Amino acid sequence: MRNIPSDRATAMLSAIREFQHLPPKDIETIAAACQWHRYDAGNEIVRYHDHTNSAFFIVQGEIRVMYHSLSGQEVILCDLPTGEMFGELTAIDGHPRSATAIARTSTLLASMPALDFKNLVYSNRLIAETILKRLTGQVRRLTERVYDYSTLAVRNRIQSELLRLARNHMTSTNAAIISPSPTQTEIANLVSTHREAVSRELNNLVRSNLIMRQGHDLHVLDIAKLTQMVNEARGSF
Repeated sequence: MRNIPSDRATAMLSAIREFQHLPPKDIETIAAACQWHRYDAGNEIVRYHDHTNSAFFIVQGEIRVMYHSLSGQEVILCDLPTGEMFGELTAIDGHPRSATAIARTSTLLASMPALDFKNLVYSNRLIAETILKRLTGQVRRLTERVYDYSTLAVRNRIQSELLRLARNHMTSTNAAIISPSPTQTEIANLVSTHREAVSRELNNLVRSNLIMRQGHDLHVLDIAKLTQMVNEARGSF
């Protein structure tokens, strides 16, 4: 746990996506209810099925949300950068954690106990609206992911994941640089397959001039074509 000066705490929390349009007085109220935590890369923040109940705000660094199947396979749900929040589901419904969160990099988090988080949502219409939009967005993304897992071949799931990553790293209207690129094992864990299948499909996309690997970066050269391929695969069902 760390002590953060109130002015610095307010400035950092202003960067949280759900708080960006709040007046400074509201941010100060939020900061007063938060505790601060530093995690090194690889440190576990919360564990699947534990009974902690705080919501977390990422003010520095990046975290990974994941769990392990009964067979021991790692399943990556998402990576969350600075400005995001997590843990709000347990803060709202009081159920055990639905996934494990670990720090991908050195990470500074603000945490808010469930009672304070719910009071914040109940008392501030703007925050309530942003949280509702966040939750509905998660449902839509999970619905799309379930659809992909249920209907798409492995190669198309890999293409879909690359497209999702590319859209978060656009460098022009039709190109992106994913930097650093996830490893083949990480991509496999994101789409529930094995590393060899990812390697095979990445090589196919390189030969088709859709992607280019350069050092630790992955260049997506034709987002429109990749989008077309994914949409055609989805539309065939």
